Amino acid sequence: MAAIPRVKATATKHEWLTDTLAAPNASNAQIEGDDAGADAIVAAVRLANYTQISRKVAQVSGTDQAVKGAANVNTMQYALMKKSKELKKDMEATLFANQAYAVGSASVARVAAGIPSWLVSNTDFGASGANPTTVGSTARTDGTLRSIAESNVKTVLAAAYTNTGRNPKLAFMSAAHKQQFSTFTGNVTRFVDVGARTAKLETAYEVYVSDFGEVKLIPDLQMRSRDIIFINPEYIALAYLRAFQKVPLSKTGDSDRIALYAEYTLEMRNEAGHAAVYDAS
Repeated sequence: MAAIPRVKATATKHEWLTDTLAAPNASNAQIEGDDAGADAIVAAVRLANYTQISRKVAQVSGTDQAVKGAANVNTMQYALMKKSKELKKDMEATLFANQAYAVGSASVARVAAGIPSWLVSNTDFGASGANPTTVGSTARTDGTLRSIAESNVKTVLAAAYTNTGRNPKLAFMSAAHKQQFSTFTGNVTRFVDVGARTAKLETAYEVYVSDFGEVKLIPDLQMRSRDIIFINPEYIALAYLRAFQKVPLSKTGDSDRIALYAEYTLEMRNEAGHAAVYDAS
């Protein structure tokens, strides 16, 4: 959530445009004085995702609010701080969820499509796996878990660069896969910090340097452990219809309740700018 831009959504069906440039043409040589005809323009594609409402409710009894806790903590303030962190974790998990968007109804909640349901251009996955048939509106099909190698990573990063001329900047993965990156053959030198009073042996990657640029490695506890997702922040955003709101709820007995709400969705500006290695054991 902190690594990608934030934009404003203005409707529950959040829409944006994605566009492409014509392929380069080395034979674009024109006769001097020739009359100029119009070049064909490919229309931009309109994409959409639906806003999802997430909520956490803090409830504190009258007694708890009257009693001074450790360090004189106000119990409602503490409860709201805790629920706010939990709400952000839920939202992070939603962004990485393999779920399609849902329009919702009076009895069914709207659902925002997560990153795996958008990526189709630069993916690597196990046997029987499949990309979403329609971006956003269908989830991907998980394949057979398999051991991955550095070659899988190189393949998808090369594809992302070929498709956009840009390199993904961030790599999100489980703690186990973060450790696996440190075993790749590119990491053949270990560095010892001899300037410090206590020498440190550096055995892990923080940045993976590919043929197309640096990728920062980020372990994320809220994503699926089978996915490794490479993100270019230029081509993705978090759209808020309603940012975090505190809503006091009706009093029920000897307690107070305050709900925390957020209404948001994922804006996938260009799926070809990202990459993923799926079904990683």
